[in-house]
Amino acid sequence: MKFEINKSLKALFVVAAFSITIVSCNKALPDAEPINQPAPTGSSINSLLSDPNFSILKAAVTRAGTSLTKLLSDSTAVFTFFAPDNAAFNLSGIPSEAAIGAFRAGQLDTLLRYHLIGGVKIKAADISEAVPNMYLQSSFVLAPPSASLPPGLRMPIFPSRRGTVAWVNNIPVTQADITASNGVIHKVATLVAPPSQVLLQRIATDPDLTYLYAAVQRADSGDAAQTLQAALQNPAANLTVFAPSNAAFKAVLTGQITLALVGMGYDLTTAQATATLLASSPTVFTNPALASVLTPTVVKGIVVYHLLGIRAFSVNIPVTPTALHTLLNSAIPAHPGVVVQATFGLTGVTSATVKGLGNASASNIAINPTPAPGGTSDQHYINGTLHKIDQVLLPQ
Repeated sequence: MKFEINKSLKALFVVAAFSITIVSCNKALPDAEPINQPAPTGSSINSLLSDPNFSILKAAVTRAGTSLTKLLSDSTAVFTFFAPDNAAFNLSGIPSEAAIGAFRAGQLDTLLRYHLIGGVKIKAADISEAVPNMYLQSSFVLAPPSASLPPGLRMPIFPSRRGTVAWVNNIPVTQADITASNGVIHKVATLVAPPSQVLLQRIATDPDLTYLYAAVQRADSGDAAQTLQAALQNPAANLTVFAPSNAAFKAVLTGQITLALVGMGYDLTTAQATATLLASSPTVFTNPALASVLTPTVVKGIVVYHLLGIRAFSVNIPVTPTALHTLLNSAIPAHPGVVVQATFGLTGVTSATVKGLGNASASNIAINPTPAPGGTSDQHYINGTLHKIDQVLLPQ
């Protein structure tokens, strides 16, 4: 049988260029005089790591090899180093200098270069409070796993600040602005681990996101370029995914199908039973009875409404209701997007919500930054961040 679930869902689916001409007078300009930079003074970053509170980090730098040691000792360079102290290593499960011996030199070199930004000295006051967070390149160079990844791409890292509190990704800075001759050190609360997967890998393998994965596949039906899946696995992308749980998808699909059946004359009990059966599996997106309603265009409109073109950790969500554009705005520029809001406690975000234009109430972001697959919020991937939510966001 064929029936309509929600007619409104079917509706889902000039950059102005400016140029500035600079006209110079035909006058002889004076010869440029070199600016003599004073020689750097004080201790290098590597020397400051001799502090007993950095003894595990010092051992890690030494084991990583001479290349990293020389880098942090280079007085002609400038760096920003988000440095885990002993307490941070302990919190990450590394109790002592001796435990560093269990790691390969290459592992440590990769890990520590992700904490390091080259070519710039960023003090806490320089870190932006705006949304989105700062997008900076770490010193960790990604080896191209595919043709889609530019050679030499550095893994991005994301400092942010609210008032006097700073973060890198969603890791708090516990002491800022330790000045070195070749840059600045910020102590961090725990290790800032580089991600190892892309977003699509998480979505495809999380047993609580099987409906979302099925929706992504349905959205790409008939699209030879597999546009949505390509974006979610593009290592150079920068996204935030608000990922509805399976229960969230079941609830909205059951409700919409029930309404459609009642509108067709079914009694409520029969309509609910039929809708529950139809929505009981991710195959709902490929069910022939729903093919005329859950079209690839409609499903893609819903999925892209859950994607931001920026990377937002929970600590980047404002404390007042704030509208953010989604990828749906690429097709509907005037759409108001989603509204996000967070509540902060002493240790960071305690709750956060995201509301779609068509939702009667806001969806809760399940705050739990435990590393995947056990966590639900602030899941960090090569091409973005994922937060699990308890409602499907409706664009209208």
